[in-house]
Amino acid sequence: MTPSNLIPPVVRDIDTRLHELVSPIEILTAVSPLNYREQKQLFFDNCYSREPEFVYRSHNIDTFIIKRNLFNLPLEKISDDDLRQLYIDVVNSYIDKVDQYKSIGNEEFLYDSLRYYGEPSAKDIRNANFVLHLPEKDEKDNSLLNAEAIKSYLTEFADKQGYQYQLQIDDNMIAKALVSGTTVKINSTAEITNIEAMALAHHELGVHLVTTLNARAQPLRILSLGSPVNTMTQEGMAILSEYLAGCMTVKRLKNLALRVLAVESLIKDKSFRSTFMLLKEGYLLDNETAFTITARVYRGGGLTKDYLYLQGFHQMLNAQETVENFSHLLTGKTSLAHLPIISRLINKGILIPPKYMTPAFARPVESNDIDKFIAHAIK
Repeated sequence: MTPSNLIPPVVRDIDTRLHELVSPIEILTAVSPLNYREQKQLFFDNCYSREPEFVYRSHNIDTFIIKRNLFNLPLEKISDDDLRQLYIDVVNSYIDKVDQYKSIGNEEFLYDSLRYYGEPSAKDIRNANFVLHLPEKDEKDNSLLNAEAIKSYLTEFADKQGYQYQLQIDDNMIAKALVSGTTVKINSTAEITNIEAMALAHHELGVHLVTTLNARAQPLRILSLGSPVNTMTQEGMAILSEYLAGCMTVKRLKNLALRVLAVESLIKDKSFRSTFMLLKEGYLLDNETAFTITARVYRGGGLTKDYLYLQGFHQMLNAQETVENFSHLLTGKTSLAHLPIISRLINKGILIPPKYMTPAFARPVESNDIDKFIAHAIK
């Protein structure tokens, strides 16, 4: 039987209703400042003394109505134990996630973010400090690619892999690039080296786009919505993809480590200027990099997700080497905690194996001894 024939109508109805309820919830889009460039310039013009006042797009999401409708979904009617548990976990996750919408732009957002993403542990801080003490190699190629050149590079990468995608250059982004649905957005001000472009392609297209495409190929839409707090797994796989493709650098790891310390500063200091000055004076970052990292963690009122990247890399490297059915994590927006359930649902024929495979997972580059040591020293 095909997966479609194995799914009862009641499950299809729940899946459709759940998707309609929560698909408008895009936290990263909602917390993207509309006046990022202007506030950055004001911050620099005022010698770092004026806290940025970011403005966010309005939304018509009624958190109470959404939560009430989520609780009203008849999940008890799903007869398969694994499938029912997956839906229960996703619904409970969105109950917490939707709360972030009501507090975007004020100090309460930080506490909603902490409830959903958590905060750095002592081990996360130790890992960050370890990485920051690593010596950097001199890059042989320091030539920079602008946004148009990055677009050409990503287009060639995506076409070679046969991905369905759209590429656009965006004038108001914090990140250099990101995937939203099947649209890959590139920061119009981005300037990166060739090895950074290679890492960007494997990160954004090789994992984030791949998991989107694989989720959309499923007979159910739940894996497009995402397992609870799948950020650590998804971002961890994306960083692992950079490593296995041979384009992971110490500079890149240090950037991830500084995000951990920026989140710690956000929680302790709650002052954009304090976090910015910690990065600028304590770690000698240039203004642009220090502002970007700080803005990432202060957007929305305090988004703590950025500490998850380094720990996610450790988890995914360990899982890739030791966990059975690791590639099933590419089935959609999954998390490591749900891998056993996902694998069982694939074995039952309810879900299908990933249609697209991350290139670096399928054909990893052999790492040198130093890079292997560094990667495995992150605990």
